[in-house]
Amino acid sequence: MRNTTPGHLRLPPMAIFAVVSLTPVVLLGVGAFAGGVLPWLALGYMTLFAALIDQFVPLVMPDAPEGAEFPTANLLSTALAIAHFGMLPLAIWAIAGDSGLGAMGRLAVFAGFGVFFGQVSHPNAHEMIHRGDRSLFRLGLWVYVTLLIGHHTSAHRHIHHRHVGTDADPSTARYGEGFPGFARRAWVGSFRAGLAAENALRKVSGNGGVHPYAIYVGGALACLSAAWVWLGWPGLLTYVALASFAQTQLLLSDYVQHYGLRRTLLPNGRAEPVAARHSWNAPQWFSSAMMLNAPRHSDHHAHPARPYPALRLPPADEAPRLPYALPVMGVIALFPPLWRRVMHPCLTQWRIPA
Repeated sequence: MRNTTPGHLRLPPMAIFAVVSLTPVVLLGVGAFAGGVLPWLALGYMTLFAALIDQFVPLVMPDAPEGAEFPTANLLSTALAIAHFGMLPLAIWAIAGDSGLGAMGRLAVFAGFGVFFGQVSHPNAHEMIHRGDRSLFRLGLWVYVTLLIGHHTSAHRHIHHRHVGTDADPSTARYGEGFPGFARRAWVGSFRAGLAAENALRKVSGNGGVHPYAIYVGGALACLSAAWVWLGWPGLLTYVALASFAQTQLLLSDYVQHYGLRRTLLPNGRAEPVAARHSWNAPQWFSSAMMLNAPRHSDHHAHPARPYPALRLPPADEAPRLPYALPVMGVIALFPPLWRRVMHPCLTQWRIPA
């Protein structure tokens, strides 16, 4: 029988983050040119291999000591963002251009790069838009713009973190809500709520600079136009498909990480403060390293500016834990009957009825 009591990894945490998250960059980068088995290896590494390691090597990265600093954390985030900006056009060319790949090779490239954009580029961009360093913030913003979901930069910080666990947050999945309906509501609702928040901030501050939504929408249109000029309709359609694939994974993460969890309304009509019990967490080390500790979600909501290596895993009796690793739960969420069968029993001690 598999040991269910996780031990602690003994390797330096930044080495784990770097090796796990950068390995698919190498496999995909070479595979886009060489084809063959490399794109499939990259896809397998981020999916089946990750799931098996998480499930059968039950280790947990230990919490960092209070006050610990990680000077190389920003360097890794910067490297992953720069890699993203190179990998996106490379993927479009390999799929829609004269790369010499066959149909199966192009399919492998699409799947591998698409998973990378959703499982690594998105968590990294999420990390950077919370940084106080403006250079890192802009890198994260432009990663989201190139994935055609730049508005997430505003909606996540101004709406989700403030209203999580309430009906005012489009990105909190309600009990019994299936993913397809949530995805539509969350994408449109986040766009509108983020726009309203930015407009309100500009009115208060009197800021007359470029509106963030002009960057989000204008940047997306510029990217789409560049793909069309470069590779015509095949390039444009490939770009839209890759960005949609990545966005679906982003929405799946939002769906899973707050599903069915609500904040109690106080007598004054306001929601109670956000607590650890309002986010789902996952302790598995490999997917956590690949996603830059995004599965340690409760601590992120408690300390949004805390760098990813310093995020802590709350005790299981203080915050809900997913029955499987976050990427696995994202796949299960695509099948609503299975999702309800797996998740609803886990909600018993945490759910507050609407």
